[in-house]
Amino acid sequence: MFTGRYGFGVDLDHPFDEVLPKVHEALKEQGFGILTTIDVKATLEQKLGLEMERYVILGACNPPLAHRALETEREVGLLLPCNVVVREVDGKTRVEIADPKAMLGIVGNPALDELATEARARLERALRALEAA
Repeated sequence: MFTGRYGFGVDLDHPFDEVLPKVHEALKEQGFGILTTIDVKATLEQKLGLEMERYVILGACNPPLAHRALETEREVGLLLPCNVVVREVDGKTRVEIADPKAMLGIVGNPALDELATEARARLERALRALEAA
């Protein structure tokens, strides 16, 4: 698993078409559903005539965690759902997740820190399950 400034993820030695449904399942096992799917590759091809590697952004939501966050601070909806990127990189498939601690950290509300920690732990478990598969 790797960590960046505002996200974390894994590189998998499996094809994109095999990984994408496994990402859905791993997230589901941790209580996340997919609210949105953005096919960036298809959109750029259709709208701009540009080619790029396969790149999908999933908007993942854990309803109980989202509800708690919204009850704490209604404006936090601007930072929901949690974005998960599945993309091709050098013959591998990379899965990257926006770090809830980084995202919710900008709010400056200590009550959201515990929530962000729980969300991150669930998302890390999903990534570990993908690595083990």
